[in-house]
Order: sequence, then structure tokens, then C-alpha cells
Amino acid sequence: MDYIIAKFKNDRTRSIIFMIIAALLWSTGGLLIKSVKLNAMATAGGRSLIAALFMLAIIRKPSMKFNKYKLGCAISYAGTVILFVMANKLTSAATVILLQYTAPIYVALLSSWFLNERTTKLDWAAIFIVICGMLLFFIDDMSSGNLIGNICAIISGMFFAFVALLLRKQKDESPLESIFWGNVLTAVIGIPFILGSAINTSNIIGILLLGVVQLGLPYMFYTMAIKHLTALEAILLPIIEPLLNPLWVFLALGELPGPWTFVGGFIVLAAIVGRSVIITLKINNKRPSA
Repeated sequence: MDYIIAKFKNDRTRSIIFMIIAALLWSTGGLLIKSVKLNAMATAGGRSLIAALFMLAIIRKPSMKFNKYKLGCAISYAGTVILFVMANKLTSAATVILLQYTAPIYVALLSSWFLNERTTKLDWAAIFIVICGMLLFFIDDMSSGNLIGNICAIISGMFFAFVALLLRKQKDESPLESIFWGNVLTAVIGIPFILGSAINTSNIIGILLLGVVQLGLPYMFYTMAIKHLTALEAILLPIIEPLLNPLWVFLALGELPGPWTFVGGFIVLAAIVGRSVIITLKINNKRPSA
């Protein structure tokens, strides 16, 4: 890991790469969650238990000292992942991702007050274009959504926004510890629901993949990246996650995305890449020449 980190000397460039890797790994969530034939709480508790053990191996000695930001982040994280699993069990994975990624709006509204990170006209323009692109991207899925599942996804998005804000608030500390304790809390809440469930090889493999590949690894990259990116960037950059979901569904189930998927996906990617390029150029222009 130290070798990989050392390969990229620029903190911002490295962080963007880490955020993209996190989004890539997160994007397996919808397909994996639906493959696990356990109830939502058991699935959430099981995958967070595995994720907590994975993170414990990295952290080794997590601090038992809590402040309001660390505690708030752990609670927000638990709300994010529990409601995300519940939503995926109740409605389509595509709809869940769309509604969860209303998070940039909340971050844009709160980051100036909470973090002193100003939301610019460029940021608002990117958010607007991204939302328009995602509406096109999921135009067919929204018509068949389940109301309770949609509500869970929306609230999960709110919690996800607070996770980004509170992790960014702890950028000079150890943000991964907040995620670790969030997984511990989720495991404590969810594990009792495993009792009486059908535990078979398929479910065990699914939970292991969810815990390590879909939670443990991506949040490790995410918490490293958020030290050098704004809270809004930490929400906008992972929006490539919903673009990848149809790809996994196509590879696993043979469902070919419709034409609106490609149009919406192009718009979303153009908005995110365009904003990142403009911000990076502005930062480079401000640096004194050697």
C-alpha cells in the first residue's frame, strides 16, 4: 500500500484516484445485496461485521475516545448502510442509487456553514447537470419504484451527506476510525436478525464479498481521499458508482441498458470530469512557477 501511495506525489491527484477506486468497489453493492437471501437487517449487520474486522486489521488499536464528530459520523454511517440495504431489498438497485445520490445537494447547502468550504457557481452547475443526467439515466426505473424503498434511499442519501461532512471535519485525525465504529454499531444492531435465517454457502460468500470488497476496501480509500478533497468533491466524484451498476447487471444477468442510460451516463461523466479539470487547472495556475 505504501508503494502505491508513493507512486502519486500530488495529494489531490492521488485522492481523486482513490475516490474513483472507492466508487468502483461500491458499485457492486446492488448486485451483491440482492444475491444474499437474508433479510435486510441481517444482511446489513453481517456485511458490517466483516467490514469492521477488516478495518480492525488495518487500524489495530482503534481509539476509544469519542467526540461529537466521531460519534455523529458513526451514527450517520450506520443509518446510511442500513437504509441502503433496506432500500435495495424493497426496490430496484438503480432507483436506490439515484435517490441516495441526492446527497450532493445537502452537502452543498451545509458545507459552507459547517466546514467553511464555499460552494461556487461551478459546483451548483455541476450538481444541476449531474441530477439532470441521472434522471435520464434512470428514467425507466423510477416508474416502478417501491414507495417505502424510495423513502429509505432518500434518507440514506441524507445520512451519506452527513458522513462526508463529518469525515471531512476529522481530516486531521483518523476518519477511518469513525467508519470502523459505524460498522461496529451496524453489526450490533443487525446481527440479532440473523438468528433463524438460512445460513448457506452462497449467503456466506455474499456477506464476505460485501464486507471486504463493497465496504472495507472502498471506505479505506475514501477516508484517505477525503483528507485532501472537499466534502462536495467527496460526494460528487463517487457518482460514477451508479453508472457502473448497469454494467454489473448486464455482465451478471444479461440485461442490456437502454439508450437513456448512455445519454444520462455521458452527461454525468462530462459534468464530473469537466468540474474536476476546471478546478485542477485553477489550482495549478495559482501555484508559483519554479
